[in-house]
Amino acid sequence: MNKKRGFTLVELLVVIAIIAVLMALLMPALERAREQAKRVICLNNLHQLTLAWIMYAGDNDGKIVNGAPLPVGGFSDQDNYGHARVPTGGEHINELPWIGVGWAGGSFGSYQNGDKLTVDQQKNAIREGAMWEYVKMLKTYRCPTGLAGEYITYAAMDGVNGLRRGAIVDVHWMKNISAFRRAHSRIVFIDEGWVTPDSFAVVYQRNNPEVWWDDPTVRHGEGTAQSYADGHSDWMKWEGKWTVEYGLNTLGSHPQNFYSPGAGNPQDPSFVPPPASSADYHDLYWLQRGNWGELMYTPNY
Repeated sequence: MNKKRGFTLVELLVVIAIIAVLMALLMPALERAREQAKRVICLNNLHQLTLAWIMYAGDNDGKIVNGAPLPVGGFSDQDNYGHARVPTGGEHINELPWIGVGWAGGSFGSYQNGDKLTVDQQKNAIREGAMWEYVKMLKTYRCPTGLAGEYITYAAMDGVNGLRRGAIVDVHWMKNISAFRRAHSRIVFIDEGWVTPDSFAVVYQRNNPEVWWDDPTVRHGEGTAQSYADGHSDWMKWEGKWTVEYGLNTLGSHPQNFYSPGAGNPQDPSFVPPPASSADYHDLYWLQRGNWGELMYTPNY
């Protein structure tokens, strides 16, 4: 009489151990593949938005869409939040912004501390913007790795009819697409990872030019995703250790303005920044060139 033989406890444990080892080997590869897929989606979103940005200029005699969605009635006017208003004065007079005010302010809290508008408010801000006529898919305005509760993760750059900060000449801060000298290297949209006011700021000060304003955008690994005025999008790996660590530490908040590479986070005393290297300054120079077209000063590194 034959008896059926099952697994012994030792054999079962060996099989389980082998499966565990295989899972440990495969999980990092699967995670990398998943992140790679999200990066592809993000870059495609940026590409689509930029093609629409180019189409808008073509339909409006070369005029670049307003890249600075600010409250027309002031930061305390809660009726502006979740809406796109046409400015009646200033640098963007009569220019509907590309999206409406999707960031928290006024009675809705402070974006700097990570407060958010509701998802419905953010969606409405997208629908009321000038780009909605060209891109009527809400998911195109959000990277799949964006923060929870953030429905808008992309920002226009200062230099492409965003917020004009300081004495910047027209060849650097532009309102017409015909002014571009090197469209392939001028950044239009950047994946900021969350929604903040106006446009992505890379300021220029003659007496102190080597400073950040908005924080390094560390997305899809230790790099940044952005699109360019010729329509293409790309991911660039940061060179500096401080750029990456500071960007990761401040994602979802904005603790300070006018700070140099190597700075700490005043909102997080536990953050110990690595010392700034020449690579960290090269990261800043690269983004300044992408925003303004050139440095406009002699770098120290």
